[in-house]
Amino acid sequence: MTATLEQLRRCHFAVDLGAARTRVYVKGSGLVVDQPSVAAVNTRTGALIAVGEFAEKMTGRTPGYIRVVRPVSGGTVVDIEMAQRMLRQLLSDRVRRTLRRKPRLRAAACTPHDADPLAQRAAIETLVGLGARRVELVDTLIAAAVGCGLPVERPEATMVMVCGAAATQVAVLSLGSIVTAERVPVGGEAVDHAIVQHLRHRHQLVLPSQSVRPLQLALSGTGLTPEGPRSTEIHGRDVATGLARSVKVDTAAIREAIQTPLTAVLDGIGKVLRECPPDLVADLADRGIVMVGGSALLPGLDQMLRQATGMPVHIAERPDVCAVEGLGAMLEGRIAPMVLDPLRA
Repeated sequence: MTATLEQLRRCHFAVDLGAARTRVYVKGSGLVVDQPSVAAVNTRTGALIAVGEFAEKMTGRTPGYIRVVRPVSGGTVVDIEMAQRMLRQLLSDRVRRTLRRKPRLRAAACTPHDADPLAQRAAIETLVGLGARRVELVDTLIAAAVGCGLPVERPEATMVMVCGAAATQVAVLSLGSIVTAERVPVGGEAVDHAIVQHLRHRHQLVLPSQSVRPLQLALSGTGLTPEGPRSTEIHGRDVATGLARSVKVDTAAIREAIQTPLTAVLDGIGKVLRECPPDLVADLADRGIVMVGGSALLPGLDQMLRQATGMPVHIAERPDVCAVEGLGAMLEGRIAPMVLDPLRA
């Protein structure tokens, strides 16, 4: 269920709970939180030790009694209590005091396309635990399209591709609504995992869990395209000896290893275009695809999509914050709805 613009204008803050990062937009203040969706907990006392960037740095480096958790998985809240505690810590004292002074606190939240009722309920309960009296849900695809400035309210096709950490969502929008959409359970994490598995099987090398981002290291330069660097040096731990070791990796083999998850994304784009009316597909031939989301910055991904689809592919100016900025634009009343008056007999 997607809220109306009138309902969203009454909201006081908006939250984009992503698998990788959590972002909070407060009406009148703008984007106040942009931190990793990570929390560190002391398992002996249950106390929260750290959240956000500091907790992410602790991943893989903690003693046994400290556990690093991610309360959001695949765009869905899987641990409501931990998500509430994490959000309270991410919000500053001043912001929390400002929100508490609202007589009837209203919130808006992004939900993945075709999210099931349980996922929607989890998002609502998370924000109700922060004091919200009412929570409006907005489809991530619509919020992202608004955030990157697409004319979604016009009777013409716009195609948006939300590249998240856990999933990729593709949709064609017209007249402010989704015409066809597809959610592919493949995101930046799947591409990273494919590279990690390739290095483990081919070179017997285990990479650090978070200190080295294997994707950016192996695909530097022009990335997925053959014009990129031929080889790159990777540092990690030897599987057999456990000692530190560095190997020179052929980037062509890396590109081949990540084709499997990226092929699923291409299949999703093809399915959306096949289900789309021909008139809208003709519009897309000129306008192309707009990529948003953190994984849209994957080097060379836009060029690969351009070659595979034959359509123009553009990356939004700030792709990682488009969804929450779109929610903010709706909260601030910067989006005017298209009024369709019924004809009189």
